Amino acid sequence: MRRIGIALAASTSALSLTACGVVDGIGGGDSSASPEKGDDITVGLLLPDKDTARFEKFDYPLIKKEVASLTHDKGKVVYANAEASVDKQSQQFQQMIDDRVDVILVDALDSKAIASDVQKAKDAGIPVIAYDRLAEGPIDAYVSHDNELVGEVQGRELVEALGSQAANSKVVMMNGDPGDPNTARFKEGALDELEGQVDIVKRYDTAKWSPEVAKKNMERAIASVGLNNIAAVYSANDGMAGAVIEALKDAGATRIPPVTGQDANLDAIQRIVSGEQYMTVYKPFLTEAANAAKMAVYKVQGRTIQFDALTQDSVDSPTQDDIPAQLVQVVAVTKDNIKQTVVRDGVYTVKEICTAEYAADCAAIGLK
Repeated sequence: MRRIGIALAASTSALSLTACGVVDGIGGGDSSASPEKGDDITVGLLLPDKDTARFEKFDYPLIKKEVASLTHDKGKVVYANAEASVDKQSQQFQQMIDDRVDVILVDALDSKAIASDVQKAKDAGIPVIAYDRLAEGPIDAYVSHDNELVGEVQGRELVEALGSQAANSKVVMMNGDPGDPNTARFKEGALDELEGQVDIVKRYDTAKWSPEVAKKNMERAIASVGLNNIAAVYSANDGMAGAVIEALKDAGATRIPPVTGQDANLDAIQRIVSGEQYMTVYKPFLTEAANAAKMAVYKVQGRTIQFDALTQDSVDSPTQDDIPAQLVQVVAVTKDNIKQTVVRDGVYTVKEICTAEYAADCAAIGLK
């Protein structure tokens, strides 16, 4: 996978990251390309679960809004959420094929299992764009983040949090769903930073990214390692981080050790404000969602120049090489840069973060 540069100290505004401005300059209706289809477009959107708060709160509404904007309100998005069921996602995929949508955006719950559905879409002449997670099968493009870098950011932040005690620190590693191809990349990136720097005493994979599973695994780790011996927890995302912290509290922890996360969920940002969660990785999903919508529309309309401008990276899957891709930047969020990241990019307002429960903590870190 081709790597992209990243500034970890401060966020680049998500609303300005559209392929270095290339697309906005050529993406209107005055393109020299001859569209294969006009604005009457139906985009099928398949998302994997509702446990990840961003999917329902941000991704779907943003994609819907962008498709409408690109098609003068003539295009539409047909949306389905698998609710963590591989079988349900396959049925939803088949329904979209049967309904003859023009293009499918899919965030695969299981990247390997989805391959046969992708092939069916290909056979039906429907392009498929993998969204957020790299699906197997003959996909036309992929939009996500540099997921190995996500793990590196998490691992590096954890080592820095432990400081001079890192080498002697016992760390529990709570990885994501093994059926999600991103999990392996997050893990690989994290291990690049953690191995040889800390003592990883327990490692768990978490089926379907389930917070309930993560909590049970954390309870097992506490019983095995001892509550006071756990110096930090690598959690691959925010949903699991919340469950990990809950397990630590239930076990009687009076001080929560550094816990990582990913996705910049609102409750995770509030836990960072209060000091319960150390950090999260903000993946500018505003950019990811907007550009996924653009890819879908441009692909259907045959706007090759615009499509190529958005897919200047490339990735390989187990079934396909050199997939056109866009890898969006990521940034570490700690209590020191909440205002410069998720607030600045319009993801949350200070008012949304600093509710009555967190008002004093917000004041203490100057978030106002």
